[in-house]
Amino acid sequence: MGNDIDIYTTHFGLSHRPFNLVPDPDFLFWGPAHRRAFSILEYGILTKAPITLLTGEVGAGKTTLLRYLLRVIDKDVRIGLVSNAHGRPDQLLRWVLHALDVPDTADLSYVDLFSKLQQYIIAEYAAGRRVVLIFDEAQNLGRDALEELRMLTNINSEKDELLQLILVGQPELRDIIRRPDMIQFAQRVAAGFHIGPMSETVVRDYIAHRLTVAGGPPDLFTPQACATIHSHTGGVPRLVNQLCDLSLVYAFTAEASAVTEEVVNDVIKDGVFFGGGLVSGEPLRVINPVSRSSIVQ
Repeated sequence: MGNDIDIYTTHFGLSHRPFNLVPDPDFLFWGPAHRRAFSILEYGILTKAPITLLTGEVGAGKTTLLRYLLRVIDKDVRIGLVSNAHGRPDQLLRWVLHALDVPDTADLSYVDLFSKLQQYIIAEYAAGRRVVLIFDEAQNLGRDALEELRMLTNINSEKDELLQLILVGQPELRDIIRRPDMIQFAQRVAAGFHIGPMSETVVRDYIAHRLTVAGGPPDLFTPQACATIHSHTGGVPRLVNQLCDLSLVYAFTAEASAVTEEVVNDVIKDGVFFGGGLVSGEPLRVINPVSRSSIVQ
């Protein structure tokens, strides 16, 4: 069928695949939840909050938001992005130094690594820059690593926070932080937001937005098709992308001019949409533990 651009893009008048699974800030959809989530990220950075928390289900669009943040962040903020960090406290410090492009050697002790990081942060502060560390998939860090991060926020001056943390992860990250033995950490969290699933109306707007960005007609998917997609994805953006992409392939092979409810149902019945491990044909039920922003005092 040629390269992936030619699978269906020419047929539907698209310049790009609108539902690519790779996080792309060019396609960022500013739905209500993502707009509020980004506001909380900005709030944390602008108010110099010690720790800001962002959670959401797998595929909720957290990484896309982070990539957009990295694109628009002020030049007086030095960003270090740490993904899937794990291991002992000294290994965590090596992850941090690597994210900040600070060289280290294998023979350095924990004290040496901490001193190296502290010197870097103080030097950046003296140059008029703040350091923000972003930890993606932070639910994998564990209690000891999170406690180590809390200790890092003690690197400050008398009035200003020299180091800020943004923790991004799945819903269980909130459960970890809310444990009784994590109260000191929780008290450092200035603001947090959980990205819940999209409603049926928002899913329809989301699909239209991505089609428009890709140069196509916003009504390529019928309202009934959008409703069926919401039912089988629970409003999770990544799952919506998967099902929409497959539906476009099916509509193309049928030489259809639009994606209808029947086309989406054919994708479901054929079992080609796994939906994160769902049994084919069963609508997805997503539990949204937190649907609004929360401020931790």
